[in-house]
Amino acid sequence: MDTLFYLGTLLILALLAFILNQHNHSKLALLVVFIGVYIVYSHETGHTATEFRDEVMKSVEEDADDIAKNYRFDEEKINKSIK
Repeated sequence: MDTLFYLGTLLILALLAFILNQHNHSKLALLVVFIGVYIVYSHETGHTATEFRDEVMKSVEEDADDIAKNYRFDEEKINKSIK
């Protein structure tokens, strides 16, 4: 059943890209082709944009925590030197 949805979606996207190209909407046709390529890529490899987003957000959060810790340390150091 999953294969039927996968192939059906690709068939619909190919048909849509063809129709858009016939009506001189080449930018939209290209966008539809890129969506189809993304679907094939994510289906074959198992990598999705959500996983990539989660990895980036985790990395940003860790870096922000490190920066915040360093900033607090510097702030304490500055306050001690002023007193």
